Amino acid sequence: MASACSSAKTGQARAQKSKDLKAIDYAHTITANDLKTHLFIVASDSMQGRMTGSEGQQKAAQYLRDFYTKQGISSAAGTENFTQTIPASYFSRMRDPKASENIVAFIEGSEKPDEILVISAHYDHVGVDKDGNIFNGADDDGSGTVALLEIAEAFQKAVKDGKGPKRSVLFLHVTGEEIGLYGSKYYTDNPLYPLANTVADLNIDMIGRTDPKREGNPDYIYLIGSDKLSQDLHDLSEMVNKTHINLELDYTFNDDNDPNRFYYRSDHYNFAKNNIPIIFYFNGTHADYHKISDTPDKINYELMSKRTQLVFMTAWEVANREQRVLLDEK
Repeated sequence: MASACSSAKTGQARAQKSKDLKAIDYAHTITANDLKTHLFIVASDSMQGRMTGSEGQQKAAQYLRDFYTKQGISSAAGTENFTQTIPASYFSRMRDPKASENIVAFIEGSEKPDEILVISAHYDHVGVDKDGNIFNGADDDGSGTVALLEIAEAFQKAVKDGKGPKRSVLFLHVTGEEIGLYGSKYYTDNPLYPLANTVADLNIDMIGRTDPKREGNPDYIYLIGSDKLSQDLHDLSEMVNKTHINLELDYTFNDDNDPNRFYYRSDHYNFAKNNIPIIFYFNGTHADYHKISDTPDKINYELMSKRTQLVFMTAWEVANREQRVLLDEK
């Protein structure tokens, strides 16, 4: 048994180490290996393509619940066991609709708990075809799903060290994206926290692969929407990247005349149309997009970890700076 003196010194050393940790140290806890471990489960055949309302999607939801429980992260207010249930009647475009659920975890802010930063990703995909082929959806959007888990874990480590975020952070895993952005629309129609208090949404949808057009220079991420409602958020994002991560921030698809209209095609849009500043993180499409070949063995995990760290550092800045993100004047 250690002496009282040595135990006290050990405790003091741990406290000093915690005091010396900075945001980037928590970002570095987001690793390629951890992302890979999660994604090989979330995008496995056992999840059956995670189609909204399916057994596979329910299994993925349970994986998310188990993760947050293990981390000691709280369920969001108004949910039971992290579950915001969406009734079958809400999915009007489905022939045989089934109820589904958003999975919502929450870390309360230490100084401005009523101001909420949302970090979102959809965990559904397109399921199994009539021939029994499974669409694993590793990049779309298993990559965003597991990135959100790692970001939450990094924030929770900061909480345990007494360095939790000043604003509250909501970790929102939405369902029904592939069939019409239903999960995020349900959340914004039935917010668990007032939309007026929601300072921004950082949405992650496909960050594990490389656009073929960028294969010669893959150290990038497409950003969409960062300046649509808030030049302040855009400038913050640029500053964080330049200071800490140094990816190339590619705004190709941010053009108002982009024929792909990606700004309107993922879950951030339901926040943006409610006048909430957003950033959409996206690697672009590729040959395996919405194919059975979108499998976890094809993910670039080192690049994905760097992109995930960028989202975390941006979230950290939004959650901790003195002034909330400013909307542009109309």
